[in-house]
Amino acid sequence: MISELALLPQYIVSGITSGSIYALIALGFSLIYNASRIVNFAQGEFVMLGALIAISFSQEQGLPLWAGAIASIGLVTTVGFLLEYGPLRKAKSKNHLILVMLTVGASIFMQGTSMLIWGKDAKTLPPIGGYEPIRILNASIIPQTLFILGVAGTLLLLLSFFFHHTRLGKAIRAIAEYPEGAALIGIPVRNLVMFSFGLSGALGAVAGILVTPLTTMSYQCGLMLGLKGFAAAVLGGFGSFPGAVLGGLTLGLMESLGAGLISSTYKDAIAFVVLLGILFCKPTGIIGEARTHRV
Repeated sequence: MISELALLPQYIVSGITSGSIYALIALGFSLIYNASRIVNFAQGEFVMLGALIAISFSQEQGLPLWAGAIASIGLVTTVGFLLEYGPLRKAKSKNHLILVMLTVGASIFMQGTSMLIWGKDAKTLPPIGGYEPIRILNASIIPQTLFILGVAGTLLLLLSFFFHHTRLGKAIRAIAEYPEGAALIGIPVRNLVMFSFGLSGALGAVAGILVTPLTTMSYQCGLMLGLKGFAAAVLGGFGSFPGAVLGGLTLGLMESLGAGLISSTYKDAIAFVVLLGILFCKPTGIIGEARTHRV
């Protein structure tokens, strides 16, 4: 019988893999929140749409997987643009609670539309590199896992470069710090908010395409993935980009270790126990800071 300690490398690899996906989803939440102060509860549906559209292009339209993935990311980016430009920008009330509820409505609309288009059955994509595992220490890792870690790590580095070394990224950070001041110095706040929704959609689509070979995807999977991404964002510090990454990886590791060492029955519950614990004990998250408002 293999001891639980011997399986620890397997749990850690699984946790980092799922944590990378949660980090991408949490980054989408943080992007939109920083640019608009809105919690976008349709973020999980971006993940679901990215996966299902890629499946349609690659398996029904005959496109190569990479081409289907690029087309899917483009379409979900457009959905993000339209969500901001349509219902959110045209809403008569700019009350944040109303706008958040509009994202809930958009989430339900996307779920229903997806069920009509793709049905209720779960679908999947073939894993990159096949199913033959690679043995590292006591962990069996399929190539798709390494692909997820590589793509997620590269994206996180590119986002870090984008936000710290490009004018566009710095402008979005300026909006996050002080939107009124950013508007006064000529930063096009509206356009950048729409850009943030599009970029958030692209991140969600990438996360969906990456995770589908491991978990399958159906029209209702976006809800759970979105909630876990939200929990990861809160855990790290809502609105903090490094916090989103840290929260995602921490949540993934806690889920994997909890499922392996305690019981897989509680795997999904762990995310919400963590979320409740953070909200009670440290509402600003692990590295989040309490915001002050200028008067």
